Amino acid sequence: MKLKNILLRKGYVRIKLKKINTNHFEIKSIINGVKGRFILDTGASNSCIEISLQDKFKMVNVEDSETKAAGAGAIGMETKISHNNEIELKDWSYNKFSLVLFDLTHVNMALTEHNAKAIDGIIGADILEKGKAIIDYKNKCVYLKKLVYKF
Repeated sequence: MKLKNILLRKGYVRIKLKKINTNHFEIKSIINGVKGRFILDTGASNSCIEISLQDKFKMVNVEDSETKAAGAGAIGMETKISHNNEIELKDWSYNKFSLVLFDLTHVNMALTEHNAKAIDGIIGADILEKGKAIIDYKNKCVYLKKLVYKF
């Protein structure tokens, strides 16, 4: 039996990934009802949004964070955090999660230097862990297990 069929039977959702010029995987996401372009980054501990897109993605409950961001050649960057957001990745969704906001200019400059389009943010390990992610590199997709909410 194929991996796809096994995972779909176990309640996973299959989400297509697009390999871009930098060999990163792009993933389409909807944050708070707004579509965006994101990079899937297993090395990013938290999912994040470009800070200048706070209004575009209808982020509320934004506050300063004492955490400094680091990665992709930049360190010690100021961050903000936004609580109670909703994300949709195809048929997978997660409510009431937090997103880090910080300046992704350095990331987007590196992407555009390689003829790739700028991104709105990064989907990181927090989402991958929550969805018990299984990445299928050969078939360019990620599987996330649907969440069951208890009321």
